Amino acid sequence: MSFNLGFIGGGNMSTAIFKGILKNDDHPVSKIWVAGPHLQNLQQWKDLGANITTKNGEVVNNCDVIFVGVKPGVLSNAITGCLDSLSVQFKNVLFISMLVGINIETVQKVLKVLPVKSRVIRILPNTPMAVGAGSCLYTEDDSVTQEQCALLENLLKGCGVCERVPESLMDNLGILTGCGPAFMYIIIEALADGAVKQGVPRAMAIKHAAQMAVGSGEMMLQTGKHPGVLKDEVCSPGGCTICGVAALENGKLRATLISAIEAAVLKTKEIGKK
Repeated sequence: MSFNLGFIGGGNMSTAIFKGILKNDDHPVSKIWVAGPHLQNLQQWKDLGANITTKNGEVVNNCDVIFVGVKPGVLSNAITGCLDSLSVQFKNVLFISMLVGINIETVQKVLKVLPVKSRVIRILPNTPMAVGAGSCLYTEDDSVTQEQCALLENLLKGCGVCERVPESLMDNLGILTGCGPAFMYIIIEALADGAVKQGVPRAMAIKHAAQMAVGSGEMMLQTGKHPGVLKDEVCSPGGCTICGVAALENGKLRATLISAIEAAVLKTKEIGKK
């Protein structure tokens, strides 16, 4: 690809996307720039061939497509800070915001301080994108072209599933995909703990708990069956699995997971109001 790609913010989510993009051989690492407040935290980017800097303006100077991956509370400072090292007077830039709870309209207002023509795509990625098994939602402003949407999908094609959705779904569905991995890790760890309690070595228990989770997800995606149907296929009458299911129901696992999504969504909406 002929364009330069930038990241303002080199944290965990930016790193996950970066690693996912590296699975896509179409974009040379030498054409990627990343800015962060501490160069030592960007060493892995440099080791892989990317250009690193502490000046956000240098990313804008050099790049045509820029992922914005800072904390929501510092968005304004991060963009305003570009002016200290900005040398371009006018250019077209596609900004890809990954800020939780911050809608496109808010991002556009902040970007107005820059002497560039900005278009904005909002995405909600997740960390499994780093291993090519992620889920990324996106929505765009009215000025973004179909070609730019295709460009984003091509960039992220090595990261997993990338789906375009209305912005009205971004927060609620984005919590499921973005926060869900943390919830799944807890479930996997707990299931492994259960096996350890029964005498299974921990490393072995964790390995097979993780593989079981991967396989269960693939089973759903490939068969298209409802999870309840697949659950029933495992539960023999009077068997081991249905006894375990009963224990899960007694522990209110479903209600707890539903509450976890609700709590995270409410926090997202709180962030968006600040």
